Amino acid sequence: MTAALRTPVAELPDDLEDAIRRLKRERNAVLLAHYYQEDEIQDLADHVGDSLALARIAEKVGCDVIAFCGVHFMAETAKILNPKARVVVPDLAAGCSLADGCPAGEFAAFIARHRVQHPDLVVVSYVNTSAAVKALST
Repeated sequence: MTAALRTPVAELPDDLEDAIRRLKRERNAVLLAHYYQEDEIQDLADHVGDSLALARIAEKVGCDVIAFCGVHFMAETAKILNPKARVVVPDLAAGCSLADGCPAGEFAAFIARHRVQHPDLVVVSYVNTSAAVKALST
């Protein structure tokens, strides 16, 4: 994965908060922020919550753009639940140890091994997993 692109401080607008609010209006965007985000991000967010709460909100928003201040799996979940919206993540390097701890390939192999003994196996995935893992769910 390539490192996230960063805007040099000298190129940032004088009033960054106003610029973000203006962009949200211009692009018909909603900003979702996880609880672990800095206070300044939460203050600008339209909704703040945990992974599951934000996924439920993402499903219902009628905006063209969802800016998800969280990690990859949160943005992936938002896109799954709201496929018409464009979902963006401000930090491409943001990851989650829970999601990383369940690689889709290894999970698929685990399922395949257990289906031999349990052909009617039901697979349920935790919200904090990648879209690839969720796709393996029943």
